[in-house]
Amino acid sequence: MEDKKLKIFFSGIAGSGVSALAGFAADKGHIVYGSDRAFDSDPRHPLKRTFELKGIVIVPQDGSGLDDTFDFAVFSTAVESDKPEFIKAKLLGIPVKTRPQYLAEITSSFHTIAVAGTSGKSTTSGLLTFLMNRLGLGPNFLGGGRVKQFKSVSNPGNSLTGSSDYLVIEACESDGTIVKYKPRHSIILNLDLDHHTVAETARMFKVLMDNTSQKIIVNADDGNLKKISPENAVAFSIHSPSQYTAEDVAHAPFSTDFSLRGTRFTLSLPGEYNLYNALSCIALLMETGISPGDITKVLHEFRGIDRRFDIHLDDGERLVIDDYAHNPHKIAALMQTVKKTRDNICYIFQPHGFGPTRLMKKEYIGAFANNLRESDHLILLPVYYVGGTSARDISSQDLADGVREHGKSAEVVRERETVLKKVRQYKTCIIFGARDETLADFAEDVAYELKSSDLEDAKDAG
Repeated sequence: MEDKKLKIFFSGIAGSGVSALAGFAADKGHIVYGSDRAFDSDPRHPLKRTFELKGIVIVPQDGSGLDDTFDFAVFSTAVESDKPEFIKAKLLGIPVKTRPQYLAEITSSFHTIAVAGTSGKSTTSGLLTFLMNRLGLGPNFLGGGRVKQFKSVSNPGNSLTGSSDYLVIEACESDGTIVKYKPRHSIILNLDLDHHTVAETARMFKVLMDNTSQKIIVNADDGNLKKISPENAVAFSIHSPSQYTAEDVAHAPFSTDFSLRGTRFTLSLPGEYNLYNALSCIALLMETGISPGDITKVLHEFRGIDRRFDIHLDDGERLVIDDYAHNPHKIAALMQTVKKTRDNICYIFQPHGFGPTRLMKKEYIGAFANNLRESDHLILLPVYYVGGTSARDISSQDLADGVREHGKSAEVVRERETVLKKVRQYKTCIIFGARDETLADFAEDVAYELKSSDLEDAKDAG
């Protein structure tokens, strides 16, 4: 990143990717301004206060905050070119960069470690950074998820500034710019249907591998990855032979114990999918000279990422979890983890965007149909929509109909208040979906509802 102090404007600063870049730039000593429609509609937005405590100046998203003193402006891909700030930046001759373009520029000035995959990128990049930080390696970090232990009054948790030249990034394939990264090391976790077809994502992952100058860490259990992995890739696995195969795995409801090359590890996160995430980090660290004994001393300390298996209620009888799972692969992994520990589960899912819902309709239905038991129930909220030109020719009802055709219990409930009345008959509720941060608040409401219903039942019994 540039050594001289720059004045940078970020439009759409509340987005997960842009907020990380803005916070990172401010921590590196640059003068940062930003705007977001979320702040315009809610001046008390908690992220706005977090930015202001960091010294970032927040202005209305109407163009008034832009002048010719800015070195350049970074725009979220969600901000259209006909919006006032975009027009004014062009009028003033301010250089304009998209978020992915700016991220690619930053990565070129660091020893970058790119974490890719259609699932698990946020947790893995956050875990790797956490481990490197605890091991004294001084990493920098630009992620999409908020690492709980990086959060502070002035840091949302999705970036970290360190003393070294290492930069860990969450390399998302959604916008196609992953092919522009030229990292020192890469981790490829898995390859499945998400933002693009498997074939298109495979092409991008192959380019990322070709652009990686040193270690490439891949999941040997993933059939799609096997087809594109180079011979010199370092593999990790659970079920098949590899250089880093987990052994003697013991899954607990909220943690995982395992052995690797004679060392016993504890991960304070549940599920096979999180075990894969941890194995990839351990493999990279050991390949770069870190001893397993040093890693096991700190691995168990990691508490995870916001909205990744966040427990809002667990009193031994009732359980409420909020999770970011949003594509079929993630949803299946989440359901397989939870159903091992509980019966009679109510799943509450909010699909994100009409395009993804349309692309993955068949796979969504398959994930639910294969993992819902007779005692389980699925509630689908309306498709989450934040604007744009995508055709609204699919709905949550289409998913519900498909799940019911497989003989499973599913319904669409439009109002969250109605959902709160329905969940009283369950002891376990799992709320999941992407992009909408209010789902975490809704999970808290569900937890409160279950606790309240229990108190009312006790009162009636008395």
